[in-house]
Amino acid sequence: MQIKPDDLTHPQVLALLNEHLANMFELSPPEQVFALDVTKLRAPGISFWTVWDGETLLGCGALRELSATQGEVKSMRTPKALRGRGAGRAVLAHIVEVARQRGYETLSLETGAHPDFLPAQRLYQSFGFSYCGPFGSYQENAHSVFMSLQLGRSSNAP
Repeated sequence: MQIKPDDLTHPQVLALLNEHLANMFELSPPEQVFALDVTKLRAPGISFWTVWDGETLLGCGALRELSATQGEVKSMRTPKALRGRGAGRAVLAHIVEVARQRGYETLSLETGAHPDFLPAQRLYQSFGFSYCGPFGSYQENAHSVFMSLQLGRSSNAP
């Protein structure tokens, strides 16, 4: 498994991001979908990585800088047919490590409240993320769950 920075031009990556967006719109009302499209993922302040096994794309994830002390996990996705191989865990560990290297004190995220998001929430909890209120420009809503990790403490990740 190899994690590498990605320029968001590879057809497999674009297909995975399209799958991600489509699924978010299936599970949440349009006004409560906060997943970023390719254009927004290319914005300054966002780093994007992909996880590969040879020529097979296993997943992706991004880190957005919210401030000098806070980052946000974005666009965590594994293709539905390839889940359970550890790609999500690997890219999240990478994002947490980069956030620490950048000196962030807090790493936050927004995910869905729909039951289909429970595996993602469990993954985040296994790294030490805990439930919190909205951060940044997010507002409390019935379709979002907010989590954060204080980076001054050690993670529970294996």
